[in-house]
Amino acid sequence: MNLSDLQRKDMVSLVSGKKLGRIVDAKMDEKGLIEFFVVANKRLLFFWKNPEEMNVPITNMKKIGLDVILVDL
Repeated sequence: MNLSDLQRKDMVSLVSGKKLGRIVDAKMDEKGLIEFFVVANKRLLFFWKNPEEMNVPITNMKKIGLDVILVDL
C-alpha cells in the first residue's frame, strides 16, 4: 500500500467514533521508518487559518479498511 492510498481514507477514532481527518504528511525517523502521520481536519478550514492538524503515531493505527483507518485515540 502506498502513502497516496492512505491519504484517500478518512481517519476515525475508535474511542469517540469521530472523523479526525485525512493524512497530509508522514514524519520519519533517521532510519526511514514512519513514526507518525500528520492528519488535517479540512472541515475546520477557515479562510484566515490553516486546517487543524494533529500527529497520530503509527502505533495507534489499529485497522486499515476500504474507506477508513481506525485509530486508538
